[in-house]
Amino acid sequence: MNPNFCNRTRREFLWQAGGGFTGLALSGLLENSFLSAQDRTADGQAEWTNPLAEKLPHFAPAAKSVIFLFMYGGPSHIDTFDYKPNMYGMDNKSIDVKTFGRGGHKSKGRIVEPRWKFKQYGECGKWVSDLFPNVGTCVDDIAFLHSMTADSPIHGSAMLQMNAGKIQSGNPCLGSWINYGLGSENENLPGFVVMLDGSGGPISGPKNWSSGYMPATYQGVVIRSEGTAILDLKRPATMTDGAQRKMLDTLRTFNEDHARAHPGNSQLAARIASYELAYKMQSTAPEAVDLSQETAATQRMYGIDKKQTSYFGKQCLMARRLVERGVRFVQIYSGGAHNDDNWDAHGDLVQNHTLHAGQTDQPVAALLKDLKQSGMLDETLVVWGGEFGRQPTAEYAEGTGRDHNAYGFTMWMAGGGIKGGVSYGKTDEIGAKAVEDRLHVRRVHATILNQMGLDPNRLSYFYGGLDQRLVGVEDTRPINEIIA
Repeated sequence: MNPNFCNRTRREFLWQAGGGFTGLALSGLLENSFLSAQDRTADGQAEWTNPLAEKLPHFAPAAKSVIFLFMYGGPSHIDTFDYKPNMYGMDNKSIDVKTFGRGGHKSKGRIVEPRWKFKQYGECGKWVSDLFPNVGTCVDDIAFLHSMTADSPIHGSAMLQMNAGKIQSGNPCLGSWINYGLGSENENLPGFVVMLDGSGGPISGPKNWSSGYMPATYQGVVIRSEGTAILDLKRPATMTDGAQRKMLDTLRTFNEDHARAHPGNSQLAARIASYELAYKMQSTAPEAVDLSQETAATQRMYGIDKKQTSYFGKQCLMARRLVERGVRFVQIYSGGAHNDDNWDAHGDLVQNHTLHAGQTDQPVAALLKDLKQSGMLDETLVVWGGEFGRQPTAEYAEGTGRDHNAYGFTMWMAGGGIKGGVSYGKTDEIGAKAVEDRLHVRRVHATILNQMGLDPNRLSYFYGGLDQRLVGVEDTRPINEIIA
């Protein structure tokens, strides 16, 4: 056969089945042997096969799936879960305190005392703000981390660190690492799903669910809770299922021929698997996100019957349905775009946090209770937090707005082998910085990987001449104090 004809035919199929210019670009990369090889799985020894195939963990896992509830913009820890009783009565008092946020380095500030009352919940007696009365009823299942720290007080870089371990772009995200290490239990759904806020995506965009230097198979797939769940998934109306299957089979033959000539090329294997996954999702994904299959009582529990909680409630219920079907990692964003569209309370703290807590409190509590009553909480790790917290002092001369605080903030975990009813670490008496059992973001990542049966110091991917790891070059210990 004329090789030029063969290459031309392959280009035509890539154009039709691979998405136009994207497929054509891939064809050029293949013909020029540009793609690099990566032929080992997470254990560093086994030969690479199907990138979507399920893999054995390093050790017995406590959790099978992760649901990360990302409060984009930076919720104020001292107004939510980090109770600071000594701050009441200090409103507008000027104090010496070192802060670093969007407004730069400061050494003095005006106290903004917490704008909500706190009360005790559960057998553990955890103090929770009136912003979260529903989540308060779940505290005996939650481990609160009150001494979190990050490397950047700027949204874009801080979000990248929370999602991908580094403040620079180009690195695989947490969900990508988990799917690289474990593969997918369900061959008909993506292993890493992302759901964005109705107001839009976060400031640094798709970098927050990118697979970075790993094959694209491991990147997050954005699913919507309203309208068409996955864009560009449905085949053209003029194409029959048989015609599409024939096209994909022919394309697969070309790709497999090329793969045999280039053994160990995992990125080509990932592309083949991606086409097959998309084909299978055409029939599987709509059922997975069809909330009409849920009872009216369940939908009310998540707040889907109310305008304020409907959007986030649908996302939380969809997350439960997805992990039921074997999806490894689901991330839901509360807040999008800029300023008061998310938790970034630079102006009116009360208006901002009342809005976003009001949208999420009932759905989050419903998710925890729903997972627990079904027995799924034992094997589903739920994580809550933003990219940083907020300062105890005002950002401006007037008003209640708080600047960013990466020196000390709160996150929490529940389920998946995590102790409930515990609080770990402390910030100082005004919540300005972590002072006891300081936790860096990488400690949270190490804990999540550990609960999924992956050794954070062993899970690596060879790239750029180095064995890259999510937690960095230094050994990082999970937070054993909160592990059951």
